[in-house]
Amino acid sequence: MSPSENEFSYAVKLDEIGAGSSHYKIAADVQARLGLMARFDLMALDMLDADISLTKFGATVRATGHMRAQVIQVCIGSGDPLPGTINAQVDIIFTPEPDAETDMEIELEDGGCDMMFHNGKAIDIGEAVAQTLWLSLDPYPRSPEAAKKLRAAGVKSEDEIESVSGPFSALAALKDKMAK
Repeated sequence: MSPSENEFSYAVKLDEIGAGSSHYKIAADVQARLGLMARFDLMALDMLDADISLTKFGATVRATGHMRAQVIQVCIGSGDPLPGTINAQVDIIFTPEPDAETDMEIELEDGGCDMMFHNGKAIDIGEAVAQTLWLSLDPYPRSPEAAKKLRAAGVKSEDEIESVSGPFSALAALKDKMAK
């Protein structure tokens, strides 16, 4: 393994991946979790681990497995903590970085896996797990109390906005005027 600028790095040299599958159990330590909390704007990341199998096909490596995490996100409406458990499948193809001069077109299968590039020497399955975590997080976490707190702060709901500015709002305003 080599050091990396990634918070949760677990580099595997390509020449260490043998024929068949190689299996790895990895877990983020406290320092890595703190770094990922900052990168992903989490209140807490109490656990992050994964079971990964690597299969090599020439210069390409496929990483498959399962990632687990215990997170606390911040509600976008109320600021309340939202604890959650994430269980996600990992399915990533590591392929060599294309030459800057080469126009490379890559096609993935329908419902296929994600893709990351490698430098020809090693792949970073820790960063792959970190990115799987990022893609698994709720981009707009909302607590059950969010709507009530937003309404109390004067923020209108989507339905209220639609009724005021929707396609028939001018007709509704005219109807109200005629009723008076």
